[in-house]
Amino acid sequence: MLPVRRALVSVFDKTGLEDLGSGLAKLGVEIISTGGTARQLAEGGVPVTAVSEITGHPEILHGRVKSLHPRIFGGILADRRRSEHRDELEEHEIPPIDLVAVNLYPFEEAAASADASVDGTIEMIDIGGPSMVRAAAKNFANVAVVVDPSDYPVVLAALESEGGLSDDVRRGLALKAFRHTRSYDAAIADWLANGAGPDALPGTVRLELERVLQPRYGENPHQAAAVYRQVGGGGVFGGFRQLQGKELSWNNLLDADAARKLSALFAGPEEDPTVVIVKHNNPCGVGRGGTLVEAYERALACDPVSAFGSIIAVNRPFDGALAEAMAKLFVEVVTAPAYEPAALEWLGRKKNLRLLECPAFSPVPGEWELRAIEGGFLGQQIDAAPEEPAGWKCPTRAQPDAAQLRALDFAWKVCRATKSNAIVVTNEHQTVGIGAGQMSRVDSCRIALDKAQLDLAGTVAASDAFFPFRDGVDTLADAGVTAIAQPGGSVRDDEIVAAADEHGIAMLLTGRRHFKH
Repeated sequence: MLPVRRALVSVFDKTGLEDLGSGLAKLGVEIISTGGTARQLAEGGVPVTAVSEITGHPEILHGRVKSLHPRIFGGILADRRRSEHRDELEEHEIPPIDLVAVNLYPFEEAAASADASVDGTIEMIDIGGPSMVRAAAKNFANVAVVVDPSDYPVVLAALESEGGLSDDVRRGLALKAFRHTRSYDAAIADWLANGAGPDALPGTVRLELERVLQPRYGENPHQAAAVYRQVGGGGVFGGFRQLQGKELSWNNLLDADAARKLSALFAGPEEDPTVVIVKHNNPCGVGRGGTLVEAYERALACDPVSAFGSIIAVNRPFDGALAEAMAKLFVEVVTAPAYEPAALEWLGRKKNLRLLECPAFSPVPGEWELRAIEGGFLGQQIDAAPEEPAGWKCPTRAQPDAAQLRALDFAWKVCRATKSNAIVVTNEHQTVGIGAGQMSRVDSCRIALDKAQLDLAGTVAASDAFFPFRDGVDTLADAGVTAIAQPGGSVRDDEIVAAADEHGIAMLLTGRRHFKH
């Protein structure tokens, strides 16, 4: 057990500083500090000794040099288990330091700022802070190091109740400290390697991941699996809570991710209540209406067979009426931004049903994603470009009316979340047929029509990429589709448009492809 008699506190992030300082002072701990940290502690009535009083030297170079001194680092690095180290401390009158509470200049935030300058960003490269952190972490047998303000209460509680910090606590704090400095140095190296400026896809990528979940297995029982989150990021699904149900599986997480991302396309304040049903990473039904119940009934009607064992996402707080309406359907996972008490009561009757409460997915144009391949990764900007239906072009003689335009916008949103080749047939309120993941586009057309449970007359369709031949247009039009949205860009666009004119249907060219492999 390590007693703490003297602490060095020097922090940029002042969160919890006064509580830490007053807590240490009450325990009789002498506090050594620097600059703004010392001033804030003193203003809060906490006795504090300036680093310059220990070193006998003032801070210089606008604060660039203040703690880099043998009387500080000797006090941190001395291994007090060794008599010669204790003798040297005494010979040079160096006070031993038992606790180092340091956090660093916010380099990443500074570098990411829209108005960041090179000189300004360089000033946010901390030197003394990481040095003290590494020194204390190296000497964790004799010194405790704290880099995260959320650990202050834990440290104070241990000192109050046990009179010191155990070996396990110090080792854990040291591990956290080394991870912190590793991440900090890597961020600086990335900034330098990537030209110290914005780039759509950086020249080097630093990934630091920590395991947060361990499903029983991966896609199949013979595959081990784990779920990781990026250190310093917002967490899986933006930080979610599992309110009830069995542990999440690998496939649950993939499908929940797909459902959340599709639901986010209907997240605007002008959007109606919308329910998304996903199976095997593809939508099998999407509906919208005046209520979530109406939206659910419309989504389910598209493909009630595939909805068995599905994942459901909603774009609003999950209400009791929807929970009651879903009572007869077997669902693996539900994800929503919130749940009303009545919904939790109804859904709680299905003990194995996994309920996830998580913020809505909020894609940002310019963000990017990685995907593993053998020996490396593919990196690309996420498909988050906003759509502007008002800018779509209509080359056909038939022009879509207001109802068709609303339906085409709906179909296009669902289509961009469906695996290629993707064909989505809808009316204004719901998906009618979905063809996904086929090797030829006309096969996706046929599957979408074959799966339709509802009347196809007067429906519209969306295609995630251009039609290479007119056969897809012919197939859809013959089944009753009256308008199509597709990117255009084929060498046969004239032939495709002519086919639409022959059938008397409208066609909109969006100008943007949405392949999803």
